[in-house]
Amino acid sequence: MTTNTSTVNPTTANLSGVTENPRLNLAKTAPKVFRALVGFDAAAREGLDPALVELIQIRASHLNHCAYCLHMHTNDARKAGESEDRLQLVAVWREARHFYTPREQAALALTEAVTLVADAGVPDDVYIEAAAHFDERELAQVLSLILTINTWNRVALATRKTPGTDER
Repeated sequence: MTTNTSTVNPTTANLSGVTENPRLNLAKTAPKVFRALVGFDAAAREGLDPALVELIQIRASHLNHCAYCLHMHTNDARKAGESEDRLQLVAVWREARHFYTPREQAALALTEAVTLVADAGVPDDVYIEAAAHFDERELAQVLSLILTINTWNRVALATRKTPGTDER
C-alpha cells in the first residue's frame, strides 16, 4: 500500500516570490454574473448614508471572517472620514453603543441577524427595531445591502481573495 504524502498547497509562488491564487476569478470567468452582483450592490446602496453602508459591510465581514472585504471596507470607511474609534469598535458595538446612533445600532443588529440567519432566523424584535428607524424603502435598501455584502463575502472566501489586493 502506498501513501501519498504530498499536500495540496492552496497557493503557488511565482518567480518573483509573490503568492498567486489558483482559484477562479469570478469577474473573468463569469462576467455576466459578476456584473449582476455589481448592479445589485449599487442598487442596494442607493440613497443610504455612505457611513452606514460601510458599517454594515464591515460588521458582516467580521461575522463571515472575510479578511479581504474587511480590509477593503475599513479602508473605504477611513477614506470617507470614518473615525478609528468607530472602526475598531464596530465588532463590539453593543458594548460601545455611545459611538453609534440608534439608527446605526438597529442596522448593525439587523446585519448580525441576517448574516447569522441559520442560527436563529431574524428575531421579531430586531426587525421591529430596524423598521422603527428606517422607512419601508430604506429598510428594503438596508436589507438588500446586507444581502449583497454577504454574497460578496462568500465570493471572496470561496475564491480565496487575498486581503490587501483590492481588485475593484
